[in-house]
Amino acid sequence: QVHIVESGGGLVQPGGSLRLSCTVNGNFVGVGDLGWTRQVPGKQSELVAAISRGGFTNYDDSVKGRFTISRDSSKVTAYLQMDALKPEDTAVYFCRAEVETRRVPQGQVYWGQGSQVTVSG
Repeated sequence: QVHIVESGGGLVQPGGSLRLSCTVNGNFVGVGDLGWTRQVPGKQSELVAAISRGGFTNYDDSVKGRFTISRDSSKVTAYLQMDALKPEDTAVYFCRAEVETRRVPQGQVYWGQGSQVTVSG
């Protein structure tokens, strides 16, 4: 089985910073793209940032220059450093991981449990 473990999030004032982390645990062969989407009630989910196995990154225009996604040397943990946070960044952030297993060698998407990020004050 594969489990996605998220941590981070919380309440911060506008202009502040938070860091999210996401780790793939369990039985798997490899990890492809890692990233985060965010969901606000009543709005469509949007991809915030993603990083490929090779380290290529992609950001939504709304977070470019403020958010930084990275991946550790093990390749199974990703981080989302969020700086200069704005009230409109308030959302539940979900880690998205493309994981290759022996049963599904081409990979499939797994999701974390979600982390609440609230920018207010």
